[in-house]
Amino acid sequence: MNRSHPLRDLNEEILRRRTSIKWREHPADVLPLWVAEMDVRIAEPVAAALTSAVADSDTGYPHGNAYAEAFADFAAERWGWEGVDSTRTAYAADVMTGLVEAIRLVSSPGDPVVLNPPVYAPFFGFTEHAGREVVEAPLGDDGRLDLDGLEAAIIHAGAGGRPVTYLLCNPHNPTAVVHTRDELGRVAALAQTYGVRVVVDEIHGPLVADGFVPYLSVDGADDAIAVTSASKAWNLAGAKAALMVAGRRSADDLARLPEVVAHGPSHLGVLAHTVALREGAAWLDALQADLADNRHLLSALLAEHLPTVRWGGGAGTYLAWLDCRELGLGDDPAVAFLERGRVALNSGLPFGTGGAGHVRLNYATTPEILTEAVVRLAAVARGGPRS
Repeated sequence: MNRSHPLRDLNEEILRRRTSIKWREHPADVLPLWVAEMDVRIAEPVAAALTSAVADSDTGYPHGNAYAEAFADFAAERWGWEGVDSTRTAYAADVMTGLVEAIRLVSSPGDPVVLNPPVYAPFFGFTEHAGREVVEAPLGDDGRLDLDGLEAAIIHAGAGGRPVTYLLCNPHNPTAVVHTRDELGRVAALAQTYGVRVVVDEIHGPLVADGFVPYLSVDGADDAIAVTSASKAWNLAGAKAALMVAGRRSADDLARLPEVVAHGPSHLGVLAHTVALREGAAWLDALQADLADNRHLLSALLAEHLPTVRWGGGAGTYLAWLDCRELGLGDDPAVAFLERGRVALNSGLPFGTGGAGHVRLNYATTPEILTEAVVRLAAVARGGPRS
């Protein structure tokens, strides 16, 4: 039987009817390969569930623990992780809200929070808004965790006995690196040695076709709190609902979560995410195959048109972290790519240390749009506007 192709179902004309930020932030001559929205039709079981709920006017407040139970079953089947206890979970409006609330549970105002730049830009602003101090432990030159650097940052942050929290991105955004069990085990060992509380963003986990390791499944990590969602893997950012998962030794912390936080998700969001996890596996398999095809396509396009642009090719997200420093476009090449090439990419600068000269490209689009975008980028690199 022929597989479906979520990333080939739509074309630019249809996509431009969308009213979400990806397609409306820039003028109509700009190809938007920036914010983390995918150019797909949502999975049919999800669409059917939402349509049915609206038809029945089932648009009230969410109820029950079906989302957490669905995630527990998904994690067991997909990753072989049997450790999700739905009674040690809580809901939040979205992953960033859940992460901040988790940080508040395990730390106090003024305490340090260690980040691994270049990292998802909102980590900085949300951490600071929570009244915590950001301490950087930059990634290594290979884009992976620099565990020696992480230890040094933890020691520095904890000087004078200050309690330290570590905000881990697993898989990593923007480098798309999938952390190994060995790497995560070493993180857990560091956390135990220095009394660090770990809070983990695992929103991109379901996108990984092979090799994703949930942090809480690692030995010694059961005092952490992970926050996840179906939103990235099934393109449900507009139907907000996130899940906070506590390890065995952090259950009491999560139990202190203010009740108002759990009021954040919408009923339709909870329905959509639950159905995605329960009934969306076949669609996700097809999406992962399309993303793998697009990674190969992007690699070939860069080799042909932009051979000096370096890319790690990570499979942890649908985001490509492109090193454009040899193009001579300055610290923020995204500006030239937008103004002269009419392609919108994320600037590397907001991702922190290591972001200068880089851009983040979202390749969860059609092969035709991806190809045209790289051709335009290459024209900018040659010194002219797009042809």
